[in-house]
Amino acid sequence: MKLFSTDKSELMNITSLTRDGDDLVIKGKVFGAMPMAARLTPEQTRMAFKLLNFKLIMFLLTLPFRKGSSPAKK
Repeated sequence: MKLFSTDKSELMNITSLTRDGDDLVIKGKVFGAMPMAARLTPEQTRMAFKLLNFKLIMFLLTLPFRKGSSPAKK
């Protein structure tokens, strides 16, 4: 899975999601070169849920079923 910036350049290539106790560990490479492991804690997850509203939740539920385009094409 890849995360892109607003100018469609690659920010991070995520290679794995694993569990470590109560945390989610996200491993990948930043800018295609620098290996990184990020940790998402339960507290930070709860804070992320506070950023969501009803319209955004509905969008996220339908996102996997939407037709996508490659960031390089735009």
